[in-house]
Amino acid sequence: MKRIVVFTLMLAFLNCNTQVPKEFPKDALEDTFIALDGNLIALKTILEAHKGKTVFIDIWASWCGDCLRGMPKVKALQKVHDDVVFVFLSLDRGQEAWKRGIKKHDVQGEHYYMDKGKKGTFADFVQIDWIPRYMVVDTKGKIKLFKAVEADDKRIKQTLQ
Repeated sequence: MKRIVVFTLMLAFLNCNTQVPKEFPKDALEDTFIALDGNLIALKTILEAHKGKTVFIDIWASWCGDCLRGMPKVKALQKVHDDVVFVFLSLDRGQEAWKRGIKKHDVQGEHYYMDKGKKGTFADFVQIDWIPRYMVVDTKGKIKLFKAVEADDKRIKQTLQ
């Protein structure tokens, strides 16, 4: 009985102290990705290019069944929210697979390859435990939605409105 009480208290303590980040830390902003043209680009540069606009981030891979099942829902969001910038960060196993996946699935938006995979500072910050992973960054560069794993998550629609 004592163990159950201690476990319950620990669980409650951990849940109460879990804060959802509202800003990217400096090291995550400085993490780099590979653009379609092969150049490295920092997350900070990507976000600064869209200052004043809402940015929807989709972390995906062309081999990921859940990512592909969510893609029609993402495309539906794009149709409704044409003022939102859609940034796709790929965890594909190679750049060729990433580029083939974009073309094969007709993924429209900005594309970057996470060459460090789940080991980069950005990936570490967002604690990728599942893909697809969706985030929304507001017009001031603040994180409005830190984590969603379903493209039809009601929080995405609420945040984009």
